[in-house]
Amino acid sequence: MARDYYGILGVDQEATEQEIKKAYRKLARKYHPDVNPSEEAAEKFAEIAAAQEVLLDPQKRAIVDRGGDPMEAGGGMGGGAGFGGGLGDIFEAFFGGGGGARQPRSRVQPGNDALLRTSITLDEAFAGVKKGVTVDTAVLCEKCHGTGSKTESKPVTCGTCGGAGQVQEMQQSFLGNVMTTRECPTCHGYGEVIQDPCTQCAGDGRVRATRDLVVNIPAGINSGMRIRMASQGEVGHGGGPAGDLYVEVQVEPHPVFVRENNDLHLRLTVPMYDAALGTQLSVDNLAGERTTIDVPGGTQPGDTIHLPGEGMPRLRAEGAGDMIAHVQVTIPTALSNDERATLEDLRDGCPDNAEVHVESDAHGDGFFSRMRDKFRR
Repeated sequence: MARDYYGILGVDQEATEQEIKKAYRKLARKYHPDVNPSEEAAEKFAEIAAAQEVLLDPQKRAIVDRGGDPMEAGGGMGGGAGFGGGLGDIFEAFFGGGGGARQPRSRVQPGNDALLRTSITLDEAFAGVKKGVTVDTAVLCEKCHGTGSKTESKPVTCGTCGGAGQVQEMQQSFLGNVMTTRECPTCHGYGEVIQDPCTQCAGDGRVRATRDLVVNIPAGINSGMRIRMASQGEVGHGGGPAGDLYVEVQVEPHPVFVRENNDLHLRLTVPMYDAALGTQLSVDNLAGERTTIDVPGGTQPGDTIHLPGEGMPRLRAEGAGDMIAHVQVTIPTALSNDERATLEDLRDGCPDNAEVHVESDAHGDGFFSRMRDKFRR
C-alpha cells in the first residue's frame, strides 16, 4: 500500500512548496535526534524527511498524486528484469547499464553508528554510575538546518547527468568499443546539485563537532558490555536521521577483589595458629560497608569460604553473586625459643605423624590417578 506522504507532513494535496517546507521544519524541530533521542522519534524523523523529499520532487509527487509510491517504484530493474538482477549487474559492468538504469540515491541518508570506549572502577560497576563522555561526531548543521543550502532552497537537477546520477562513457577493450557507466562526478550519484551550498557545511547538511553526553551505566555491568544510546551517533548526509552510539565499558582492576561473572574472589592470608583455632576478620566491601568473614578452626590451605549474596548485583535482575574467600595459610619461618618449645609440646601430644600418602583406589580421582590418565592420552 502506498504511503500517505501528505498525511505524514500534515498538509493537504494542494500544499505549496513553501507550505511543505514549513511543515517539515516544524516536525523536524520536534523529532530530530538532537532534540528527541528516542527510537520512536528517530523513525518519525526518517519518515518526515522521506516525505519532504518526495513531495518536493515534481516527478515523485506526480506518482503520489496518481496513488503510487515513488520510493517503491522502479528499483533499478528496467528492461533487464527478466534476468533477476544478477546477470543485469554483469551486463552493466561490461556494457554500461545493460541490466537497466539505476535510480539516483537520495540526498537524505541515515547516519552511521559510532563506538566509544570508557572505563569505570569496580565500585562504580557495583553501584551503577552516570558517566560523562565526550564524542566527536557529525551533527546537524545549524545554519542550513540540514538542507545543505545557504537559503534552504531546493536542489536542482544535475546538468551533467540530467538527474540520472550516473554518466556513460565509451571505452576501448578487448571486445571493442563498449559503453561503461559510472557515478556522476558533479552530483556524486544524487542526480541533483545545490546551487548555493551552505558556507558552514559545504552542502553536506552536517558538520563535525564534539558533544558531551551522560551515559547511564547500570549496576552489575561487566567488562566488554556495550550500552546503546539511540540516535546519538552520526547525523546522516543531508541532515538524515542519526545513527546509534554504542558505549563499550571496561572495568578497571580492583586491589582486593577479582570478579568472575557475578562472584567476587579475594585472598585471605591466615597464620597457622588462626587457621587451627579459628578466627574472624572483616573486609571493606564494594557497598562501602564491612563484611565479616568467619574462618573456622581447622581451616586448611586452599580452602574457600563462601558468603552468599555478597558479590556483584545481577545485571537488570534480582539478587547478587557470592563473595568467595580463598585461604592461604602462612607458616612462620623464624621462631623464638618459647614458640619452638610450645610447638614441640603440641607435636609430642599430637597422635598424627608425617607420612607418605597412599592412593586407596588405583582408579579413583586422586592426584596420581589424574596424572596417570593424563600420560595415557
